[in-house]
Amino acid sequence: MTEGSGFSMSSGLEVGALLRALAASKPGGRLLELGTGTGLATAFLLDGMDAAARLVSIDTDASCQAIARKGLGDDARVRFECEDAAVFITGQEARSFDLVFADARPGKFSHLDETLDLIAPGGLYVVDDLRPHPSWPLDHHTKVVSLLASLQVRSDWATVYLDTGTGLMIAVRNGQA
Repeated sequence: MTEGSGFSMSSGLEVGALLRALAASKPGGRLLELGTGTGLATAFLLDGMDAAARLVSIDTDASCQAIARKGLGDDARVRFECEDAAVFITGQEARSFDLVFADARPGKFSHLDETLDLIAPGGLYVVDDLRPHPSWPLDHHTKVVSLLASLQVRSDWATVYLDTGTGLMIAVRNGQA
């Protein structure tokens, strides 16, 4: 179904496998996906989650998200929201998620501080699409460099950059934060 939709921004299988493992590390966790797309990463997150974990998946594109809903909507652990991620982010309580996968501009290139504030101590922030790609808009490289620099200087976060797939950064909120 994704192929016929024209959607070409799905997370790769390497990213998906990592998301599955990270979701499994959060039993009973509260997970947030910013950028449902057609649901590939959503499926990997759900595959790693236990029965008590819950996932909220946000996207503004109703037609793409409908594909994810069709394939995954019967899973009671996921709630799909079709809205602007920036609006969703600013309406949430601090420290209310254990893992955030930021695969949309809000939460990655805007509203970063607000997004990080949503993550509980010991929680994970995961972002991909950080390696240069020919399809990037002209300003994308500058945004990526700024994002990485911003994450790496935060004393309350431990970060690692993984040069795999589309390029990933994982940040863990220090437990005492």
